[in-house]
Amino acid sequence: MLEKIKIKNVLFLDIETVPIKENFKDLLEDEIVLKYIKYQNIYFSDMIACAGIKTCSFAIIDNKSDAIKMATYLNNEIKLTNGKIRMNWSACIKGCGIHGIADIAADSLALAVEAEKTNADIIVLCGVHFMAETAKLMNPNKKVLLPDMDAGCSLASSISGKDVRMLKEKYPGVPVVSYINTSADVKAESDICCTSANVIKVIESLGTDKVIFLPDQYMAKYVQSKTKVQIISWIGTCIVHERFSAQEIEDIKKQNPEIVVLAHPECPPEVIAASDFTGSTSGMSRYVKTKQPKKVMLVTECSMSDNVQVDNPNVQFIKPCNLCHYMKMISLQKVLECLEKETNEILIPEIISRKARKAVERMVAVGRSH
Repeated sequence: MLEKIKIKNVLFLDIETVPIKENFKDLLEDEIVLKYIKYQNIYFSDMIACAGIKTCSFAIIDNKSDAIKMATYLNNEIKLTNGKIRMNWSACIKGCGIHGIADIAADSLALAVEAEKTNADIIVLCGVHFMAETAKLMNPNKKVLLPDMDAGCSLASSISGKDVRMLKEKYPGVPVVSYINTSADVKAESDICCTSANVIKVIESLGTDKVIFLPDQYMAKYVQSKTKVQIISWIGTCIVHERFSAQEIEDIKKQNPEIVVLAHPECPPEVIAASDFTGSTSGMSRYVKTKQPKKVMLVTECSMSDNVQVDNPNVQFIKPCNLCHYMKMISLQKVLECLEKETNEILIPEIISRKARKAVERMVAVGRSH
């Protein structure tokens, strides 16, 4: 019997094992209630879960013809295992999730670059607040919208512009490098920004023997191990990456002797030490694409594994599931409302915007480390 749980008007289903019927369309119409979100004649499933969780939410299609359209699409996105239907979440997300409607899907650095290139009058940033602010900094004369204004970031909220000014007073003359995961207010007090893809290149481009790097203390420790430049750090952490432990990595390696473990530099030092490779979001994705390991684990936000798996169907992903609840606040329904009503516009005071833009532009000019 398919277990159904009603949460916040969204139907959640236990999809670990769903009995096969002769006609998959009948399975959807009879046992799974779907809700559609229609945009430009495309039907999307509003799924807000990941492969590491045994539940997955579906949107509701309220007429039979539309249900058949979705069923026909999803019929190509399932796997049969021991006589049971197993939903392939990562395959579904490519056509049905936020990535399915995006014109640009990329990491923070690429989004900053591409945002400046776009000719669109309106930009909808399907991410968190600092990402939308960065897009606005690069496009001061365009309207930038964020589907949910409460979509924040633990790193960005860990430091303010006032804190940076205090650091600058304490360490006069020392340049400030701020991680992209910071507010416009913090960027305005910084000499240059960076992402995990170019942090070392940015720091060494300054030609100094000492820098203030903020706000991620774990990334600061990682960077310090890769450069001779002295790093003065802050005390921020990512609520997703700080939850991983070395013991968890070691246990997974024991259970999967052939696995390759890739860690994001926002992870604690002991997690990085227990991993086989450390790299940015794009770095991990590139590693999987070029190396094609038989089995891999990405020690980062859970949805990252889902997105990378779409392009690497021959690689088996072991997925520790630490979700970013801020990112999950961005749903297709909220994106649709943004498009229809042009709500949640990002506004930055000119005095802050002008200074912060320079820090981001300097980062873009440095480019990637690889």
